Amino acid sequence: MSAADQDFNLFRDFLERTCGIVLGDNKQYLVASRLNRLLEQRGINGLGELMRRIQQQPHSGLREIVVDAMTTNETLWFRDVYPFEVLKNRLIPEFIRNQPGQRLRIWSAACSSGQEPYSLSMAIDEFERTNPGQLRAGGQIVATEISSNMLTAARSARYDSLAIARGLSQERLTRYFDEAPPGQWTVKMPVRSRVEFRQLNLLDSYSILGKFDIVFCRNVLIYFSADVKKDILRRIHATLKPGGYLMLGASEALNGLPELYSMVQCNPGIIYQAI
Repeated sequence: MSAADQDFNLFRDFLERTCGIVLGDNKQYLVASRLNRLLEQRGINGLGELMRRIQQQPHSGLREIVVDAMTTNETLWFRDVYPFEVLKNRLIPEFIRNQPGQRLRIWSAACSSGQEPYSLSMAIDEFERTNPGQLRAGGQIVATEISSNMLTAARSARYDSLAIARGLSQERLTRYFDEAPPGQWTVKMPVRSRVEFRQLNLLDSYSILGKFDIVFCRNVLIYFSADVKKDILRRIHATLKPGGYLMLGASEALNGLPELYSMVQCNPGIIYQAI
């Protein structure tokens, strides 16, 4: 094995220990695309030296910067569409029937730059517009993310034209955003006010988050090993109220844990209900 391969394996182990992400073989190109600029800026000669620096300088902030770079992913407004339609047409009405007068709580896990939780907030608003007075206590969305840079971006609620174009209709842009020239838009305060952002590593405890009626954990479990994924799903179950729902990504499946979740066909899409 070459020295470069050994350094890559050290980095892979570090990343899995730190945030659970599993890099497959031959992913050197991905690491290079995410880290080359950082290494050049810091005068670091390769992954081996990067690992030594992180070990020798644990309080330098370098570890957090590397995790930020490796966990930042593209995201969309109303990604895959159907989860937000299921929320409005099925889950919120069911919640109102079963828990009248209660506040709806939703967790958006690994929220990236905020498009998912703000989309959830817009979906709640759309339900309330067509069903005035039914969701009497309103809704709260707790959005968590490991990357401090992504959290800063999400809290700012400001997006450029490229980000806006990824899944947002003109009608929603007009209704829920204020233009902030040049070429930027800011989410309006009524939408922002439902969302609370917190920094959280999915490998850490969820106990501080409280209980939820619905959890969106979409397009993130694909990065974890099978054992870590199963552990996360068990601990998510512990945050769900009895009969609460879990939403996974369109390409993700539960694959097990029948004692904790039952599959619900929604046509389109599949969701999972806590047993």
